[in-house]
Amino acid sequence: MTRRLILWLTGAATAFWLIAAGLGASVMHDEFGEIFDGSLQETAERLVPLIVDDLDRRQGQAYPQRDGTDDAGEEYLVYQVRNDAGDVLFRSHDAPAEHFEVPLKRGFFTNDAYRFFTAPAPGDKIFVQVADALENRSEALVEGSLALFLPVLLLIPVSVLLIWRIVRKTLAPVDDLRQAIEEKDGGNMAPVPSTTLPRELRPIARSVNRLLSRLQSAFDAEREFTANSAHELRTPIAGALAQTQMLIAELDGPGKRRAQQIEVSLISLRHTTEKLLQLARAEAGIGGGTQSVDLARVLELVVTDFKRAVTRPERLRLHREAGASLKGNYSEDAFAIVLRNLIENAVLHGRGEEPVDIHLQQGGVVRIVNGATLLSADEMATIRQRFGRGSTVAPGSGLGLSIAERLLQQMNVGFEVLSPATGRGDGFEVVLRFTEAAA
Repeated sequence: MTRRLILWLTGAATAFWLIAAGLGASVMHDEFGEIFDGSLQETAERLVPLIVDDLDRRQGQAYPQRDGTDDAGEEYLVYQVRNDAGDVLFRSHDAPAEHFEVPLKRGFFTNDAYRFFTAPAPGDKIFVQVADALENRSEALVEGSLALFLPVLLLIPVSVLLIWRIVRKTLAPVDDLRQAIEEKDGGNMAPVPSTTLPRELRPIARSVNRLLSRLQSAFDAEREFTANSAHELRTPIAGALAQTQMLIAELDGPGKRRAQQIEVSLISLRHTTEKLLQLARAEAGIGGGTQSVDLARVLELVVTDFKRAVTRPERLRLHREAGASLKGNYSEDAFAIVLRNLIENAVLHGRGEEPVDIHLQQGGVVRIVNGATLLSADEMATIRQRFGRGSTVAPGSGLGLSIAERLLQQMNVGFEVLSPATGRGDGFEVVLRFTEAAA
Protein backbone atom coordinates (compact mmCIF):
# COMPACT_ATOMS: atom_id res chain seq x y z
CA MET A 1 0.00 0.00 0.00
CA THR A 2 2.86 2.38 0.84
CA ARG A 3 4.57 1.75 -2.49
CA ARG A 4 1.37 2.26 -4.48
CA LEU A 5 0.58 5.44 -2.57
CA ILE A 6 4.07 6.84 -3.18
CA LEU A 7 3.92 5.99 -6.89
CA TRP A 8 0.45 7.52 -7.35
CA LEU A 9 1.29 10.69 -5.42
CA THR A 10 4.60 11.12 -7.23
CA GLY A 11 2.98 10.49 -10.61
CA ALA A 12 0.15 12.93 -9.87
CA ALA A 13 2.55 15.62 -8.61
CA THR A 14 4.83 15.15 -11.63
CA ALA A 15 1.89 15.32 -14.02
CA PHE A 16 0.62 18.53 -12.39
CA TRP A 17 4.10 20.09 -12.58
CA LEU A 18 4.47 19.16 -16.25
CA ILE A 19 1.01 20.48 -17.06
CA ALA A 20 1.77 23.69 -15.18
CA ALA A 21 5.12 24.05 -16.96
CA GLY A 22 3.42 23.40 -20.32
CA LEU A 23 0.77 26.01 -19.60
CA GLY A 24 3.50 28.40 -18.49
CA ALA A 25 5.40 27.81 -21.73
CA SER A 26 2.22 28.45 -23.73
CA VAL A 27 1.53 31.69 -21.88
CA MET A 28 5.20 32.63 -22.25
CA HIS A 29 4.96 32.08 -26.02
CA ASP A 30 2.05 34.49 -26.27
CA GLU A 31 3.64 37.07 -23.99
CA PHE A 32 6.99 36.86 -25.77
CA GLY A 33 5.16 37.39 -29.07
CA GLU A 34 3.48 40.55 -27.73
CA ILE A 35 6.76 41.84 -26.29
CA PHE A 36 8.72 41.19 -29.49
CA ASP A 37 5.96 42.66 -31.65
CA GLY A 38 5.79 45.73 -29.45
CA SER A 39 9.55 46.19 -29.63
CA LEU A 40 9.45 45.67 -33.39
CA GLN A 41 6.72 48.26 -33.90
CA GLU A 42 8.25 50.78 -31.54
CA THR A 43 11.65 50.47 -33.24
CA ALA A 44 10.15 51.00 -36.71
CA GLU A 45 8.08 54.00 -35.66
CA ARG A 46 11.06 55.64 -33.91
CA LEU A 47 13.22 55.13 -37.00
CA VAL A 48 10.73 56.81 -39.37
CA PRO A 49 11.21 60.47 -38.25
CA LEU A 50 14.96 60.00 -37.89
CA ILE A 51 15.34 58.58 -41.39
CA VAL A 52 13.01 61.15 -42.97
CA ASP A 53 14.95 63.98 -41.33
CA ASP A 54 18.25 62.49 -42.47
CA LEU A 55 17.00 62.16 -46.03
CA ASP A 56 15.78 65.76 -46.04
CA ARG A 57 19.17 67.03 -44.89
CA ARG A 58 20.94 65.08 -47.62
CA GLN A 59 18.55 66.66 -50.20
CA GLY A 60 18.55 63.80 -52.63
CA GLN A 61 22.17 62.77 -52.21
CA ALA A 62 22.77 59.04 -52.36
CA TYR A 63 22.83 57.38 -48.99
CA PRO A 64 26.10 55.43 -48.39
CA GLN A 65 25.43 51.68 -48.42
CA ARG A 66 27.09 49.29 -46.03
CA ASP A 67 28.60 46.12 -47.43
CA GLY A 68 28.17 44.08 -44.25
CA THR A 69 31.92 43.57 -43.76
CA ASP A 70 32.32 45.95 -40.83
CA ASP A 71 32.59 44.47 -37.39
CA ALA A 72 29.65 46.13 -35.73
CA GLY A 73 28.44 42.96 -34.06
CA GLU A 74 25.41 40.87 -34.76
CA GLU A 75 22.18 42.82 -34.94
CA TYR A 76 19.12 41.56 -33.15
CA LEU A 77 16.82 43.62 -35.39
CA VAL A 78 17.51 44.45 -39.05
CA TYR A 79 15.79 47.03 -41.19
CA GLN A 80 15.48 48.33 -44.72
CA VAL A 81 14.39 51.76 -45.91
CA ARG A 82 12.48 51.58 -49.18
CA ASN A 83 10.79 54.09 -51.48
CA ASP A 84 7.32 53.74 -52.92
CA ALA A 85 8.78 51.92 -55.95
CA GLY A 86 10.14 49.20 -53.68
CA ASP A 87 13.81 50.07 -54.07
CA VAL A 88 16.06 49.70 -51.03
CA LEU A 89 17.43 53.13 -50.21
CA PHE A 90 19.62 51.87 -47.39
CA ARG A 91 19.64 49.10 -44.82
CA SER A 92 21.29 47.93 -41.62
CA HIS A 93 24.56 46.08 -42.07
CA ASP A 94 23.02 42.62 -41.29
CA ALA A 95 19.96 43.14 -43.49
CA PRO A 96 19.93 41.33 -46.86
CA ALA A 97 20.74 43.34 -50.01
CA GLU A 98 17.55 42.20 -51.70
CA HIS A 99 14.39 43.86 -50.50
CA PHE A 100 12.12 42.02 -48.08
CA GLU A 101 9.32 40.07 -49.75
CA VAL A 102 6.61 41.95 -47.87
CA PRO A 103 4.13 44.54 -49.10
CA LEU A 104 4.75 48.25 -48.66
CA LYS A 105 1.94 49.00 -46.28
CA ARG A 106 1.67 49.51 -42.57
CA GLY A 107 1.38 46.42 -40.36
CA PHE A 108 2.89 43.13 -39.32
CA PHE A 109 3.89 40.42 -41.79
CA THR A 110 5.57 37.07 -41.35
CA ASN A 111 7.48 34.71 -43.62
CA ASP A 112 9.52 31.58 -42.94
CA ALA A 113 12.48 33.43 -41.39
CA TYR A 114 11.32 36.83 -40.11
CA ARG A 115 8.58 38.78 -38.43
CA PHE A 116 8.23 42.22 -40.02
CA PHE A 117 6.68 45.57 -39.20
CA THR A 118 6.31 48.20 -41.88
CA ALA A 119 5.99 51.86 -40.84
CA PRO A 120 5.36 54.40 -43.65
CA ALA A 121 6.53 58.01 -43.50
CA PRO A 122 3.96 60.80 -44.04
CA GLY A 123 2.96 60.85 -47.66
CA ASP A 124 3.65 57.10 -48.08
CA LYS A 125 6.83 57.79 -50.09
CA ILE A 126 9.27 56.23 -47.60
CA PHE A 127 8.78 52.95 -45.83
CA VAL A 128 10.80 51.59 -42.90
CA GLN A 129 10.63 47.81 -42.60
CA VAL A 130 12.11 46.31 -39.40
CA ALA A 131 12.58 42.54 -39.22
CA ASP A 132 13.04 40.23 -36.23
CA ALA A 133 14.42 36.73 -36.94
CA LEU A 134 11.99 34.03 -35.83
CA GLU A 135 14.89 31.95 -34.52
CA ASN A 136 15.48 34.65 -31.90
CA ARG A 137 11.96 34.19 -30.66
CA SER A 138 12.32 30.40 -30.73
CA GLU A 139 15.58 30.62 -28.78
CA ALA A 140 13.97 32.82 -26.13
CA LEU A 141 10.99 30.46 -25.88
CA VAL A 142 13.23 27.36 -25.60
CA GLU A 143 15.39 28.95 -22.90
CA GLY A 144 12.34 30.12 -20.99
CA SER A 145 10.73 26.68 -21.26
CA LEU A 146 13.92 25.01 -20.03
CA ALA A 147 13.88 27.35 -17.06
CA LEU A 148 10.42 25.94 -16.28
CA PHE A 149 11.04 22.25 -17.03
CA LEU A 150 14.56 21.73 -15.64
CA PRO A 151 13.53 22.41 -12.01
CA VAL A 152 10.84 19.75 -12.44
CA LEU A 153 13.54 17.15 -13.16
CA LEU A 154 15.22 18.11 -9.91
CA LEU A 155 11.97 18.25 -7.97
CA ILE A 156 10.87 14.75 -9.03
CA PRO A 157 13.52 12.80 -6.99
CA VAL A 158 13.24 15.29 -4.13
CA SER A 159 9.46 14.91 -4.11
CA VAL A 160 9.77 11.10 -4.19
CA LEU A 161 11.96 11.24 -1.08
CA LEU A 162 9.69 13.70 0.70
CA ILE A 163 6.53 11.82 -0.24
CA TRP A 164 8.15 8.54 0.89
CA ARG A 165 9.07 10.02 4.27
CA ILE A 166 5.67 11.64 4.76
CA VAL A 167 3.75 8.51 3.71
CA ARG A 168 5.91 6.22 5.87
CA LYS A 169 5.50 8.49 8.88
CA THR A 170 1.77 8.86 8.30
CA LEU A 171 1.18 5.13 7.79
CA ALA A 172 3.49 4.03 10.62
CA PRO A 173 0.53 3.59 13.04
CA VAL A 174 -1.19 1.38 10.46
CA ASP A 175 1.93 -0.78 10.20
CA ASP A 176 2.20 -0.95 14.01
CA LEU A 177 -1.42 -2.05 14.22
CA ARG A 178 -0.83 -4.67 11.52
CA GLN A 179 2.19 -6.09 13.34
CA ALA A 180 0.32 -6.14 16.66
CA ILE A 181 -2.58 -8.06 15.10
CA GLU A 182 -0.20 -10.37 13.22
CA GLU A 183 1.43 -11.44 16.49
CA LYS A 184 -1.84 -12.70 17.89
CA ASP A 185 -2.42 -16.44 18.00
CA GLY A 186 -3.98 -19.02 20.29
CA GLY A 187 -1.44 -18.24 23.01
CA ASN A 188 -0.93 -14.52 22.68
CA MET A 189 -4.18 -12.79 23.49
CA ALA A 190 -2.74 -9.60 24.96
CA PRO A 191 -4.77 -6.51 24.01
CA VAL A 192 -3.61 -4.42 21.08
CA PRO A 193 -2.31 -1.03 22.35
CA SER A 194 -4.67 1.69 21.15
CA THR A 195 -3.71 4.81 23.10
CA THR A 196 -0.92 5.75 20.67
CA LEU A 197 -3.00 5.14 17.53
CA PRO A 198 -4.64 7.93 15.51
CA ARG A 199 -8.31 8.60 16.10
CA GLU A 200 -9.28 6.85 12.83
CA LEU A 201 -7.61 3.56 13.86
CA ARG A 202 -8.79 3.35 17.46
CA PRO A 203 -12.19 1.77 16.61
CA ILE A 204 -10.32 -1.03 14.79
CA ALA A 205 -8.07 -1.64 17.79
CA ARG A 206 -11.06 -1.66 20.15
CA SER A 207 -12.91 -4.15 17.93
CA VAL A 208 -9.84 -6.41 17.77
CA ASN A 209 -9.44 -6.23 21.55
CA ARG A 210 -13.07 -7.18 22.08
CA LEU A 211 -12.62 -10.13 19.73
CA LEU A 212 -9.44 -11.17 21.54
CA SER A 213 -11.25 -10.96 24.84
CA ARG A 214 -14.02 -13.24 23.59
CA LEU A 215 -11.48 -15.68 22.15
CA GLN A 216 -9.55 -15.70 25.42
CA SER A 217 -12.75 -16.47 27.30
CA ALA A 218 -13.53 -19.30 24.87
CA PHE A 219 -10.02 -20.74 25.21
CA ASP A 220 -10.16 -20.49 29.00
CA ALA A 221 -13.51 -22.27 29.04
CA GLU A 222 -12.16 -24.98 26.74
CA ARG A 223 -9.04 -25.46 28.84
CA GLU A 224 -11.10 -25.60 32.00
CA PHE A 225 -13.40 -28.18 30.42
CA THR A 226 -10.39 -30.23 29.34
CA ALA A 227 -8.86 -30.09 32.80
CA ASN A 228 -12.14 -31.06 34.43
CA SER A 229 -12.63 -33.87 31.92
CA ALA A 230 -9.14 -35.15 32.63
CA HIS A 231 -9.86 -35.23 36.32
CA GLU A 232 -13.25 -36.89 35.84
CA LEU A 233 -11.76 -39.54 33.55
CA ARG A 234 -8.70 -40.27 35.65
CA THR A 235 -10.67 -40.82 38.83
CA PRO A 236 -12.93 -43.70 37.67
CA ILE A 237 -10.10 -45.34 35.73
CA ALA A 238 -7.83 -45.14 38.79
CA GLY A 239 -10.63 -46.53 40.97
CA ALA A 240 -11.29 -49.40 38.56
CA LEU A 241 -7.57 -50.16 38.37
CA ALA A 242 -7.26 -50.20 42.17
CA GLN A 243 -10.26 -52.54 42.51
CA THR A 244 -8.82 -54.82 39.85
CA GLN A 245 -5.45 -54.97 41.61
CA MET A 246 -7.21 -55.84 44.89
CA LEU A 247 -9.18 -58.51 43.05
CA ILE A 248 -5.97 -59.97 41.64
CA ALA A 249 -4.59 -60.29 45.16
CA GLU A 250 -7.68 -62.21 46.27
CA LEU A 251 -8.07 -64.56 43.27
CA ASP A 252 -6.24 -67.70 42.19
CA GLY A 253 -6.27 -69.74 39.00
CA PRO A 254 -7.96 -68.68 35.75
CA GLY A 255 -9.88 -65.86 37.43
CA LYS A 256 -6.64 -64.23 38.51
CA ARG A 257 -5.23 -64.37 34.98
CA ARG A 258 -8.35 -62.73 33.58
CA ALA A 259 -8.13 -60.04 36.23
CA GLN A 260 -4.50 -59.42 35.29
CA GLN A 261 -5.56 -58.98 31.67
CA ILE A 262 -8.14 -56.44 32.84
CA GLU A 263 -5.38 -54.64 34.75
CA VAL A 264 -3.23 -54.44 31.60
CA SER A 265 -6.19 -53.12 29.64
CA LEU A 266 -6.96 -50.49 32.29
CA ILE A 267 -3.34 -49.35 32.38
CA SER A 268 -3.37 -49.04 28.57
CA LEU A 269 -6.68 -47.17 28.76
CA ARG A 270 -5.27 -44.81 31.38
CA HIS A 271 -2.23 -44.12 29.19
CA THR A 272 -4.34 -43.60 26.06
CA THR A 273 -6.76 -41.36 27.94
CA GLU A 274 -3.88 -39.28 29.23
CA LYS A 275 -2.53 -38.85 25.68
CA LEU A 276 -5.93 -37.95 24.27
CA LEU A 277 -6.42 -35.35 26.97
CA GLN A 278 -2.98 -33.93 26.21
CA LEU A 279 -3.87 -33.85 22.53
CA ALA A 280 -7.13 -32.06 23.33
CA ARG A 281 -5.20 -29.48 25.35
CA ALA A 282 -2.76 -29.05 22.49
CA GLU A 283 -5.63 -28.52 20.06
CA ALA A 284 -7.07 -25.97 22.49
CA GLY A 285 -3.93 -23.86 21.96
CA ILE A 286 -2.18 -23.88 25.32
CA GLY A 287 1.28 -23.51 23.74
CA GLY A 288 1.57 -19.73 23.79
CA GLY A 289 2.46 -17.56 26.76
CA THR A 290 2.34 -13.88 27.62
CA GLN A 291 4.90 -13.84 30.45
CA SER A 292 8.60 -14.61 30.42
CA VAL A 293 9.39 -17.90 32.20
CA ASP A 294 12.50 -19.98 32.87
CA LEU A 295 12.00 -23.26 31.01
CA ALA A 296 15.39 -24.61 32.15
CA ARG A 297 13.87 -25.04 35.61
CA VAL A 298 10.93 -26.93 34.08
CA LEU A 299 13.38 -29.17 32.21
CA GLU A 300 15.22 -30.05 35.42
CA LEU A 301 11.94 -30.76 37.26
CA VAL A 302 10.63 -33.06 34.51
CA VAL A 303 13.89 -35.01 34.33
CA THR A 304 13.95 -35.38 38.15
CA ASP A 305 10.33 -36.57 38.11
CA PHE A 306 11.14 -39.17 35.43
CA LYS A 307 14.12 -40.45 37.40
CA ARG A 308 11.81 -41.15 40.32
CA ALA A 309 9.31 -43.00 38.13
CA VAL A 310 11.57 -45.27 36.03
CA THR A 311 13.23 -48.45 37.29
CA ARG A 312 16.68 -47.36 36.07
CA PRO A 313 17.04 -43.66 36.82
CA GLU A 314 20.72 -43.70 35.85
CA ARG A 315 19.68 -43.97 32.20
CA LEU A 316 18.45 -40.38 32.24
CA ARG A 317 21.36 -37.94 32.02
CA LEU A 318 20.91 -34.17 31.91
CA HIS A 319 23.76 -32.13 30.40
CA ARG A 320 23.53 -28.36 30.83
CA GLU A 321 26.13 -26.34 28.96
CA ALA A 322 27.79 -23.52 30.86
CA GLY A 323 25.87 -20.30 30.37
CA ALA A 324 22.92 -22.04 28.67
CA SER A 325 19.50 -20.58 29.47
CA LEU A 326 15.96 -21.09 28.26
CA LYS A 327 13.83 -18.04 28.92
CA GLY A 328 11.01 -16.51 26.94
CA ASN A 329 7.27 -15.97 26.67
CA TYR A 330 6.20 -19.60 26.78
CA SER A 331 3.76 -21.84 28.58
CA GLU A 332 5.44 -23.93 31.30
CA ASP A 333 2.58 -26.45 31.19
CA ALA A 334 2.91 -26.95 27.42
CA PHE A 335 6.69 -27.33 27.64
CA ALA A 336 6.33 -29.91 30.42
CA ILE A 337 3.90 -31.94 28.26
CA VAL A 338 6.34 -31.78 25.33
CA LEU A 339 9.25 -32.98 27.49
CA ARG A 340 7.25 -35.79 29.10
CA ASN A 341 6.22 -37.15 25.71
CA LEU A 342 9.68 -36.90 24.17
CA ILE A 343 11.52 -38.38 27.18
CA GLU A 344 8.88 -41.10 27.55
CA ASN A 345 9.37 -42.06 23.89
CA ALA A 346 13.15 -42.14 24.37
CA VAL A 347 12.86 -44.35 27.46
CA LEU A 348 10.26 -46.75 26.00
CA HIS A 349 11.55 -47.09 22.45
CA GLY A 350 15.29 -46.64 22.98
CA ARG A 351 17.69 -49.48 23.71
CA GLY A 352 17.32 -50.41 27.33
CA GLU A 353 21.05 -50.76 27.90
CA GLU A 354 21.89 -47.31 26.53
CA PRO A 355 21.35 -43.97 28.29
CA VAL A 356 18.96 -41.21 27.32
CA ASP A 357 20.90 -37.93 27.11
CA ILE A 358 19.10 -34.60 27.46
CA HIS A 359 21.27 -31.63 26.42
CA LEU A 360 20.56 -27.96 27.14
CA GLN A 361 22.90 -25.90 24.98
CA GLN A 362 23.56 -22.22 24.45
CA GLY A 363 21.35 -20.48 21.92
CA GLY A 364 18.14 -22.07 23.25
CA VAL A 365 18.74 -25.58 21.88
CA VAL A 366 17.43 -28.73 23.60
CA ARG A 367 18.52 -32.16 22.30
CA ILE A 368 17.17 -35.52 23.43
CA VAL A 369 19.24 -38.50 22.22
CA ASN A 370 18.67 -42.21 22.75
CA GLY A 371 20.08 -45.39 21.32
CA ALA A 372 17.95 -47.03 18.62
CA THR A 373 18.23 -48.83 15.32
CA LEU A 374 18.54 -46.66 12.25
CA LEU A 375 15.11 -45.59 10.93
CA SER A 376 14.31 -45.28 7.25
CA ALA A 377 12.74 -42.19 5.70
CA ASP A 378 9.34 -43.92 5.53
CA GLU A 379 9.53 -44.90 9.21
CA MET A 380 10.50 -41.34 10.13
CA ALA A 381 7.45 -40.03 8.27
CA THR A 382 5.20 -42.66 9.91
CA ILE A 383 6.14 -41.91 13.52
CA ARG A 384 5.41 -38.21 13.03
CA GLN A 385 1.83 -38.96 11.99
CA ARG A 386 -0.97 -39.10 14.53
CA PHE A 387 -1.29 -42.65 15.92
CA GLY A 388 1.72 -43.60 13.81
CA ARG A 389 4.03 -46.25 15.29
CA GLY A 390 7.25 -47.68 13.98
CA SER A 391 8.49 -51.26 14.18
CA THR A 392 8.42 -51.54 17.98
CA VAL A 393 6.82 -53.84 20.51
CA ALA A 394 6.91 -51.27 23.31
CA PRO A 395 3.52 -50.05 24.57
CA GLY A 396 2.25 -46.73 23.32
CA SER A 397 -0.47 -44.91 21.41
CA GLY A 398 1.55 -43.22 18.68
CA LEU A 399 0.49 -39.76 19.85
CA GLY A 400 3.60 -38.55 21.67
CA LEU A 401 5.39 -36.91 18.74
CA SER A 402 2.15 -35.49 17.35
CA ILE A 403 1.31 -33.82 20.67
CA ALA A 404 4.84 -32.47 21.05
CA GLU A 405 4.95 -31.13 17.48
CA ARG A 406 1.55 -29.47 17.80
CA LEU A 407 2.51 -27.67 21.01
CA LEU A 408 5.91 -26.65 19.65
CA GLN A 409 4.23 -25.08 16.62
CA GLN A 410 2.12 -22.96 18.95
CA MET A 411 5.27 -21.99 20.87
CA ASN A 412 7.08 -21.05 17.61
CA VAL A 413 9.84 -23.51 18.46
CA GLY A 414 11.80 -25.32 15.77
CA PHE A 415 11.30 -29.10 15.83
CA GLU A 416 13.63 -31.56 14.12
CA VAL A 417 13.75 -35.37 14.22
CA LEU A 418 17.00 -37.10 13.23
CA SER A 419 18.03 -40.69 12.65
CA PRO A 420 20.91 -41.34 12.96
CA ALA A 421 21.64 -39.01 15.85
CA THR A 422 24.25 -36.30 15.44
CA GLY A 423 27.76 -37.74 15.51
CA ARG A 424 26.51 -41.35 15.52
CA GLY A 425 25.86 -44.10 13.04
CA ASP A 426 22.53 -44.99 14.62
CA GLY A 427 20.29 -43.70 17.35
CA PHE A 428 17.39 -41.27 17.45
CA GLU A 429 17.52 -37.56 18.21
CA VAL A 430 14.97 -34.80 18.71
CA VAL A 431 16.15 -31.17 18.47
CA LEU A 432 14.19 -28.20 19.82
CA ARG A 433 15.33 -24.71 18.83
CA PHE A 434 13.95 -21.87 20.93
CA THR A 435 14.63 -18.81 18.79
CA GLU A 436 13.16 -16.43 21.35
CA ALA A 437 15.49 -17.78 24.01
CA ALA A 438 18.41 -17.61 21.58
CA ALA A 439 17.75 -13.92 20.99
